[in-house]
Amino acid sequence: MNFATRSLLELQETTLLAARAFRGVFKRPRYIQETIDQMDAIGVGSLTIIILTGFFTGGVLTVQTFPTLKAYGAQSQTGYLVAVSLVRELGPVLCALMVTGRVGSAISAELGSMVVSQQIDAMRALGTDPIRKLVWPRLFALLVSLPLLTVLADVLGIFGGWVTAVALYSVSSSVFISAVRDGITTDDLIGGVVKPIVFSLIIGAIACRQGLSTEGGTVGVGRSTTRAVVMASIVVIIADYFLAKALQVILGTT
Repeated sequence: MNFATRSLLELQETTLLAARAFRGVFKRPRYIQETIDQMDAIGVGSLTIIILTGFFTGGVLTVQTFPTLKAYGAQSQTGYLVAVSLVRELGPVLCALMVTGRVGSAISAELGSMVVSQQIDAMRALGTDPIRKLVWPRLFALLVSLPLLTVLADVLGIFGGWVTAVALYSVSSSVFISAVRDGITTDDLIGGVVKPIVFSLIIGAIACRQGLSTEGGTVGVGRSTTRAVVMASIVVIIADYFLAKALQVILGTT
């Protein structure tokens, strides 16, 4: 089986898995507590890495771009550049990649361990649908948590850029904040929310699919985890390109 065929089959199976998860949303039982636990593990558990990533990304944007802007006499637009870069692109993508490394690997490893220890088979034997009990809570938790984490990263990134600009380059605080306000538009905010929603579906579906398809005992768990992180990261980056172009066309910013 060649690479293209394998990729299409993986895409099909992953899409069908996500569709089955959404199809069972309104059926009982709801597994509300499981969903809340996943939101705590995914959202609250990722706060530290997202806070650090957002703050220092904004700071390094200022460090790298301020000298160039100053050379053209446009140093007052530092806040504009930092805000637009974070909200449109860096915030959603970096958050998705960080969550993929932390959460995607954990989901795949957890479900893979349940497969090799035959816990999934036991659930089916007892009449419990593992898609509704295991996949949907994780998908929903990602759908809620990743956009919120992205917004937090954007805010902290702008704050990190402000701190760096004011402390290192003596940029006026009012000038930086004014440039940020002028730079961020409604279209940017829409794109900054749509992207993490799509990325959360990609991360959750791929991680769950790889975990549930684990074979080969405990060694297979490691392979599934690696595949989940690599595949989700690559698909997120590819999807970001097409989403960016689609949003430009839909919002009329081309």
